[in-house]
Amino acid sequence: MQARLDDVIGVYKAAFLDHHEADPVRAARDRALHARRHFERPELRAVAAVTADDTLVGITYALPGQAGQWWHDVVVEALGAVSVPAAAHWLDDCLEIVELHVLPTYQGRSIGRQLLRELLRGVPHRTAALSALEPAGSRARRLYASEGFVPLLSDFQFPGTLTPYAVLGKELPALAEAPAVTPTTGSGDGRAAGAGRPEPVR
Repeated sequence: MQARLDDVIGVYKAAFLDHHEADPVRAARDRALHARRHFERPELRAVAAVTADDTLVGITYALPGQAGQWWHDVVVEALGAVSVPAAAHWLDDCLEIVELHVLPTYQGRSIGRQLLRELLRGVPHRTAALSALEPAGSRARRLYASEGFVPLLSDFQFPGTLTPYAVLGKELPALAEAPAVTPTTGSGDGRAAGAGRPEPVR
């Protein structure tokens, strides 16, 4: 992750920042500084999707949630305002998924699903949690819902932004038994695959 930081941020920029940030170049630069701190932590879990020529096309990573971390503390406070036991259940022993992104030209081939399942396979934590943009019908939200993630907070605004997010949680033991997914050339949403699809990934 440290050696290929530029590639990781490049995937993040193309898949997310270019579509949701007014200044994606600046946002990518800021995110790289933030990511360097994450990548130095020994408990980092990461999964990448690469082509035969070692081009990075998808990435996901996660870290155990801990008190004193910004995302963890903000969500604990917000969820605790609704239910303290719920906050404890979901976040006391939680793997927090920081990012999951696939290059737009490789989306719709179950790569994101495969990355997510591999990231969570065999982890020792009770739950996993993440934040996603609020529209429930988006491709990302459909993926998370189909993998058993449920909304913990809806229309939630993190400090410093007016963008509505959903905070989602997943009980991990059932997911640990999920079968492996083989990427396909289809779109994953019922549409036929187009000509000139990118090469398979590993």
